[in-house]
Amino acid sequence: MKEIIFVTGNKGKQFLLQKKFEGSDVTVGITDFSFEEPDVNDIEYIAKEKVLYAYERLKKPCVALDAGFYIPNYPGKPNFPGAFPKRELLDKIGLEGLIKNMEGVEDRYCYFKEVLAYYDGENIKFFYGLSEGSLSNNIKEVDSDKKWSELWYVFIPKNETKTLSEMTYLERENRKDNHTSAINEFVHWYKKTKVLKIK
Repeated sequence: MKEIIFVTGNKGKQFLLQKKFEGSDVTVGITDFSFEEPDVNDIEYIAKEKVLYAYERLKKPCVALDAGFYIPNYPGKPNFPGAFPKRELLDKIGLEGLIKNMEGVEDRYCYFKEVLAYYDGENIKFFYGLSEGSLSNNIKEVDSDKKWSELWYVFIPKNETKTLSEMTYLERENRKDNHTSAINEFVHWYKKTKVLKIK
């Protein structure tokens, strides 16, 4: 039995990684450290620091995922909020403030970028994801313990009509926006290189 420790307190992220390894000989342990993120607008750097910090304490293979949210046409702050969606957007201005500040902006294109860092004590490896879409004109608060962020209430993936929060798990997995997932990339690589046994 192989074990990977996922460093996160996010239930939606936990669910997805555990779901991807169902039926294999990999167990996904979960831990959440009190980790002060570096004040650097770089999600790869943040994920790297987090996974190294976790490994030093656990001495087990660890993964950490960090995601940024980018609005190229945000008034006065292109690509806001970047690597700090919770701290700079959700905690400071909230979704209602975001919708208000975007009033009159026709091009509402935005995207999520994510990086998953894996470290086994010897090698560090990165996996990337990108999800493009647009901001809705209002908040579609359909709650789910599978969501990664409140931004799911306002993010409509490319070629879709629903926000992420309005979609079911299967709709999100099979959506038509050609998104890439750091978790999917990692799981594919791990299964290919570690030769997993199916239970």
